[in-house]
Amino acid sequence: MKKNVLIIGAGGVGQVAAHKCAQHNALLGDIHIASRNIKKCLAIIDSIHEKGSLQNPRGVLKAHQLDAMDTAAAQRLIEQTGSQIVINLGHAFVNMSVLEACIATGAAYIDTAIHEDADKICEAPPWYANHEWKRKGRCAEQGVTAILGCGFDPGVVNAYAALAVQEYFDKVDSIDIIDINAGSHGRYFATNFNPEINFREFTGQVWSWQDGQWKSNRMFEVQRTDELPVVGTQTAYLTGHDELHSLSQHLDVPNIRFWMGFGEHYINVFNVLRNIGLLSEKPVRLDNGQEVVPLQLVKAVLPDPASLAPGYVGKTCIGNLVKGSQNGQPREIFIYNVADHVEAFAEVGSQGISYTAGVPAAAAALLIAQGTWDVRRMVNVEELPCQPFINLMNRMGLPTHIREAGREDMLLGWDEPETEAAQA
Repeated sequence: MKKNVLIIGAGGVGQVAAHKCAQHNALLGDIHIASRNIKKCLAIIDSIHEKGSLQNPRGVLKAHQLDAMDTAAAQRLIEQTGSQIVINLGHAFVNMSVLEACIATGAAYIDTAIHEDADKICEAPPWYANHEWKRKGRCAEQGVTAILGCGFDPGVVNAYAALAVQEYFDKVDSIDIIDINAGSHGRYFATNFNPEINFREFTGQVWSWQDGQWKSNRMFEVQRTDELPVVGTQTAYLTGHDELHSLSQHLDVPNIRFWMGFGEHYINVFNVLRNIGLLSEKPVRLDNGQEVVPLQLVKAVLPDPASLAPGYVGKTCIGNLVKGSQNGQPREIFIYNVADHVEAFAEVGSQGISYTAGVPAAAAALLIAQGTWDVRRMVNVEELPCQPFINLMNRMGLPTHIREAGREDMLLGWDEPETEAAQA
């Protein structure tokens, strides 16, 4: 059994994961939070104490300053804290440095997004092959558990895809992952995650998996409208996204696409920023000789995503629309979760988007701690047993539902042995 958790990153997702780990610290052991800005870590610790989140009130809960781009520093912190599980919730540029520290120390590794090279946008698919999967052999040789992309999307939607293929269909023709945030933060314009990472998703090519091969489109070129549970009629746009790049390689499904909801206001502001060059990552020289990266300037003037939480209202709906056949008959199901921004803030002090990303990461830590997911190799979520993951999230605040032929059911889970994670 592994214990003692180091959470790297003190944004909104880090806050959620820290609260959820604290709620299960009887099993997980010591909880450490690290960031370049230690004040953010200390604020999360204050929030955990204020809400009484520590399951074991005498448990260790400490803050640390760390530059996660420094592999040696990350390795030292892992060793100093005795952390056997690392949840990497820093920005996507630090993934490989943190993973290298885990390989060196033997600590289990969890992240929620694919690694990005700061000098490259929208690399050739499949994206995981450009960085993460090159380290598969070393993880296996060292017996290091590395779980990639274990937020909601990627993460939970990968488990939903595996569930559909394994339990609901004989043959799957298509998986359409639909991500809708029907909430409102009351600001003129903001992003729910790090603006620099968020905008990078939308400025490159849109890659999707169609007819068993990669297809490229432009952002906002293809759209669809669906009538979804709770959030109603919503328009979403074909978008490139992490999970397509592993699901396409691990599941025998010819069509896998990702769709994200955007309002007209967001699209208009985004297009203005892009068209006048403010989303560029290339430095520009000002009249006084100073160089500025436009995208970093935009990030600096936009609201901190974590600051949106107090005023956020509404709900999210994220799920997989799966079509195929079973017993020779056509079948279509929608496997999904609905999260509430207000409820998330009341529980952990973060908005619903952060909640949907942070809870799965903490659930993965619990499954590693009690051995179910401690596989001692590198995997994407769809390669792991999905039943205990979905069962655990049902109890941790992210219940799964299934809609089929107009009928809505909560996926209550499967019979399974009572594990320490279930008891915690």
